[in-house]
Amino acid sequence: MTTSQQPDATSTDGNGWHLFHGDGERRDVVFPEAPPWRRFGRPESSTGDTVPHPRPYLIGPDEVDVVNAALHLRRPLLVTGQPGTGKSSLAHAIAHELGLGRVLQWPVNSRSTLQDALYQYDAVGRLREATLPRDSDGAEPDIGQYIQLGPLGNALAHREGPRVLLVDELDKGDVDLPNDLLTVFEEGEFVIPELARLPRNHAPVHVQTDDPDRPAPVERGHVRCAEFPVVVITSNGEREFPAAFLRRCIRLDLPEPDERRLREIVAAHLGDTALEQVDDLLEAFLERRAAGELATDQLLNAVFLRKGGVNLEAGALLQAVLHRLGGAL
Repeated sequence: MTTSQQPDATSTDGNGWHLFHGDGERRDVVFPEAPPWRRFGRPESSTGDTVPHPRPYLIGPDEVDVVNAALHLRRPLLVTGQPGTGKSSLAHAIAHELGLGRVLQWPVNSRSTLQDALYQYDAVGRLREATLPRDSDGAEPDIGQYIQLGPLGNALAHREGPRVLLVDELDKGDVDLPNDLLTVFEEGEFVIPELARLPRNHAPVHVQTDDPDRPAPVERGHVRCAEFPVVVITSNGEREFPAAFLRRCIRLDLPEPDERRLREIVAAHLGDTALEQVDDLLEAFLERRAAGELATDQLLNAVFLRKGGVNLEAGALLQAVLHRLGGAL
């Protein structure tokens, strides 16, 4: 790249735009502040727990009503829409606004099973521990130490209030997975057979949860929720779901944001001053989105760089930021 082709941007940290020069020379650099949506957890308490930074989330009043319908009816919310319309972010927005804590996440793929989402039993680890020499009291390790609840199991574990569970991209899973979920969603419970076989007079077993300091008591192998969790299921529309599954969900299709909503999103994430230099980027984004797949966060990336002084017209930078999400690369 020649000097005339390089972006004429500078940043407040003194390093300029080029943190990386591509010339093999080692330099000490100070990284500039990350975009708001790429800043991760911060310490919240002396226990070391972390929570994500709350991110602005804007949807229309009609979509808000659908979300509230799912909350009142205690039904899973099936969210569809184009990439970048905020399907996954909706779960985090609900958890933040309602104070329901960290979102439990189940990213679905072709190998995902209901069993993995409910719990995992480390039978090999328990057998290995059973063969080791015992302490003076001869006590065997409790079986609960070897049972770890999965994201769906954690969501159904008995507690005062509901948790938020994000089932991300369910359409990427096995064709039978939606049907496998029907009974669990209807009954709000499941059984751990390894615990159900214990003697009737056995004390409740405390199994491992997503919080290492708060194991969940399970009696006779039954895990049953006190409050049905807030379940947000996302789909990219790659496959139709069975009618019986759809009947048990509240459906929400998130539309692509129009120009007015895009401006509101930019202002919410980057401040009103960012709107002063967004017109040409917004025009390019809308033009490219009409011809192919683009996500809203790609526009935010472009505006963030422009706000930092980067010349997005230099070389292929704008093309790299606003690249299509579908088709051959």
